[in-house]
Amino acid sequence: MGTDDKIKNKAEEAKGKVNEKVADATDNESLQAEGMADQAKAKAKQAGEHVKDAAEDAGDVFRR
Repeated sequence: MGTDDKIKNKAEEAKGKVNEKVADATDNESLQAEGMADQAKAKAKQAGEHVKDAAEDAGDVFRR
């Protein structure tokens, strides 16, 4: 997983957390749902990147 992808995914997750906190404070259900969706999307991307990293690591073991 590239460093740029990691940074983008963390930024998206942070944006979702901020949206959710603002939504809680303003009682904005739409913004809260958007924040939760942003977080879920970022976490899914991170999980996919972790799988790719693990596959690369496994490939490295077999190449030795």
